[in-house]
This record gives sequence, structure tokens and C-alpha cells, in this order.
Amino acid sequence: MKRSLLSLAALAACAWSIAVPAAADAAYPAKPVRIIVGYSAGGPTDAVARLVAAHLQTKLGQPFVVDNRAGAGSNIASEAVAAAAPDGYTLLVAAAPLTMNSHVYKNLKFDAVKSFVPISKLSSAPGVLAVRTDWGVSSVKEFVAAAKKEPGKFTYGTTGLGGSQHMATELFQRLAGVKLTHIPYKGASNVMTDLIAGHVDLAFMTATGAMPHLQAGKVKPLAVAGPQRLSGLPNVPTFAEAGYPAMISDSWNGLLAPAGTPEAIVKKLHAAAVEALQMPETRTKLESQGAIVIGNSPEEFRADIQREVAHWAEQFKAIKIDMQ
Repeated sequence: MKRSLLSLAALAACAWSIAVPAAADAAYPAKPVRIIVGYSAGGPTDAVARLVAAHLQTKLGQPFVVDNRAGAGSNIASEAVAAAAPDGYTLLVAAAPLTMNSHVYKNLKFDAVKSFVPISKLSSAPGVLAVRTDWGVSSVKEFVAAAKKEPGKFTYGTTGLGGSQHMATELFQRLAGVKLTHIPYKGASNVMTDLIAGHVDLAFMTATGAMPHLQAGKVKPLAVAGPQRLSGLPNVPTFAEAGYPAMISDSWNGLLAPAGTPEAIVKKLHAAAVEALQMPETRTKLESQGAIVIGNSPEEFRADIQREVAHWAEQFKAIKIDMQ
């Protein structure tokens, strides 16, 4: 009899341990949620994060607060989320450098594949080569001629070592046979500010976030590193049109949670995020900025990350970057 009572007690305890997390998942979110972004406010990743956060807040009934933690090529943000409790209350909106940084920085405290649960890739956008307006070049051909004439003279800004902007410029230097000087920043908005002011000569800007400045003529776009011209910049040719068909570069943004986050929470966040991306106003805003709306499944996003990690392992063999 005593053994039977103990068995019943054990079964009851087991049932309680299963029911409590399930109930907690069903009630999620019960308090504000932080979405950490590894770049400064005003940049393309921040812009996408805030669009999605606004809808998540409306849909799920709790504040979704964007927390900008710029620096170290977005590693500060990634490390914070990787170390956070896997309860759905700390999320990450990441960009392409998430899959690159293991080749650039020593002793990272996270793994792009193992430390996170992918929720959805939100969007992607091609790079646009832009130069300061007071520089007397109006085409890729003129830019290459000027750079070849004075190797190392012209400076380019990026969001950090090994990021998508840096890798795009490294690729173009190899394709065009030019040498430029790298100036890393903490975020895209900082790069744009200094490009507008003329403190750097050029930058590969992500179309998302940079489009208003490109359209307003604050900087001069020379070419789009994508398969087709952008509707927002119809007069700007692709690199293929300019004679460099291999010059392809795009940057994506995606929503992730710490590894171990319950599947029910991931599914709830995924459904709300995809709904946000399907809203006409969200889609119109992103597409007008040169972005491609995605909203894929957690499984598809995980496969994308794994594929990119392998891709960048090959790409980084071709260049040498000082490790930080």
C-alpha cells in the first residue's frame, strides 16, 4: 500500500512538472519582452526589428521593447541572448554577420547554430555601393579608375570587421583589382552619417534603412549588388550591368530565441512574426526600402543558417582579417 501511494505521488509530481510549463507557455507572454539588436538605432536591422516588434506587441498584448546593443560586429547582442533564460522574454533580431563572426573574432561565447532557436528569417536586402556626393565619380567605371590611380587613398565604412558590408567590399576589391582603406563603425547609421558628411568616401549600404538617404541624394548610389534594379532606385544599374556579374551581396535579418526555448513559445512567436510580415503596410514599407520580405519557417531558417556558416567558412579562406 505504501509503495502504491509513493508511485501515485511520483506520477502526480511528474504530471505537475509537465502541466506547469505547458500552462506557462500557453500564458506567454505574461510580461514585457526584450528584442536585442546588435546595431545602433536607425540602421536597417533596427528598422526591421521595430516594425515586427510593433506588431508583436499589438498581437500578443505585451510590450516588445527593442534594445540596441551595438558593438563587436553584433557579438555583444548575440552573446547576451545566448546567455539569457530560454523563456521567450529575451529575443534577438540578427543579421548576416551572425554566421560570419566565428571566422573573425576569437573566443566567441555563442555558436550561430547551437546557441539559438531560429524563429523566422524576416527579410533580405541587396547591398548598394554609394559614394559621398562631392566626389566627382558617377559610375562604377569612374570609381574603379579613380581607385586604381591612387591605391589605398579612398576609405570605405562598414558595420564592423567581417560583416556583410566588409565582405562585400572585400569581394569587390578582388573583382575590380582595387585597394581601399577600411574604416569600421558600430552600426549602419554611423556609417551613413559619416558618408553624408564626407568623412568616408564610400560604403556598401544595405538597401533597407539606407533608401531614404539614397533617394534624397544625400549620398550617391552607383550600383546594386543584386540580380535586378530596385524599384526605389530605378536609374541605378546592377553590378552585372556595370560589368561585374559576380558582385552579389545581400544582408538578411532574422528573429531568434535562446536555445532551449519551448516549442510552443517559438510557434506563437513565429505565427505572429509571419502575420506581421504579411500585413500590407509592413510589406509595402519594407519593399519600398529595397527589402525582400521572407517569413520562412523555423526549420527553413535553421537550414539557411547552417548553409551560410558553411559558405562563409569557404569565403573567409580567400581574405585575411586581423582577429579581435
